[in-house]
Amino acid sequence: MKNTNNLVKKLQSYQVFLFALLFSSMTLQAKVSNYVGAYANIGEWSLLPATSKYSLSYGVAGGAGFLYELQAGPKYSQTQFLFDVGVGVTGGMTAFLQGSSSETVLKDQRDFDGDLFDYVYELNDRHDQYKDMAVQIPLMLGVQHKKFYAMAGLKVYAHVLTNFYTTANITTYGRYAAFPDMRDNPKWQFFAEQPMTPKKDKTTFNLDMDLSFEIGGRLGYIPEDVGFDVPRRATEYRLAAFVDYGLLDIHKANNKEGLITPTKYDANPSSADYVYDNTSMLDGMKMNDIMSTNGFASKVNNLVVGLKFTILFKIQEQGQCVICRDNYRSLARHRGGRRGMKYEE
Repeated sequence: MKNTNNLVKKLQSYQVFLFALLFSSMTLQAKVSNYVGAYANIGEWSLLPATSKYSLSYGVAGGAGFLYELQAGPKYSQTQFLFDVGVGVTGGMTAFLQGSSSETVLKDQRDFDGDLFDYVYELNDRHDQYKDMAVQIPLMLGVQHKKFYAMAGLKVYAHVLTNFYTTANITTYGRYAAFPDMRDNPKWQFFAEQPMTPKKDKTTFNLDMDLSFEIGGRLGYIPEDVGFDVPRRATEYRLAAFVDYGLLDIHKANNKEGLITPTKYDANPSSADYVYDNTSMLDGMKMNDIMSTNGFASKVNNLVVGLKFTILFKIQEQGQCVICRDNYRSLARHRGGRRGMKYEE
């Protein structure tokens, strides 16, 4: 009796070991699926200058592209690991809005009476707008479970076309040591809130690499049951929130002046005997885009926050006929497996 009990215990231990071995082998046997698809996204686009008197810019950006996705996970499981690679195009507009005014001063000038003063250019309501188009290459890893999914990775931005558009209002006045400031007198070349001629030109952004994270859900009905006979969706729809943060410096630093002005005061008095050469103090002025000016920032990072929609189409795989395979194996056993009729799997 004792020997019998020992034998039963050994058989039970062998059963547990075999069950654990079978479970681990089933778990390690992954099911791999391949998808192709497209994505579209839209969001808020900002440029973040470091150590600058300017705050971040504000704008909007959007993009679209194509991708390939590999899904891998245990068979008949609701959890899959994801790998995405693709290519797309993004475009957007963002602008720096300068709330405070800035000054450019021509010191120690002489008015037509011979009095010494400083001629001051005061720049207000400056807007520096940037429009950009770039090629985007995402490389993402993630996981999905039932309706939830999340991904993280890198996105490379190769900027192919970038323009800037700069506007501002200019006020000029005379700053005297012994007298009050002289303002709003066009005959003396003192003007109030004059719109400057907008400056529009091309510029360039550096190659950028963004750390990207997205989290969202799969849309539509997803079966809760698992098994070989549970139909899998051939088309996937996803909606997610995403964040792209630039790891590299996007702007090309330069030492240009923000405002280029005449270098000498030229009055326009009403006196008839004063010789005036008709050169306005506002003629020939020019603005450079703010990111190319000296001392703007040591580094400018990219930031996009928005929503992303993805559609995926499963690449059909050549399936196996389970019934045909079982019938073939049964016939092979009964007929010796050599001279029996052969069936294709």
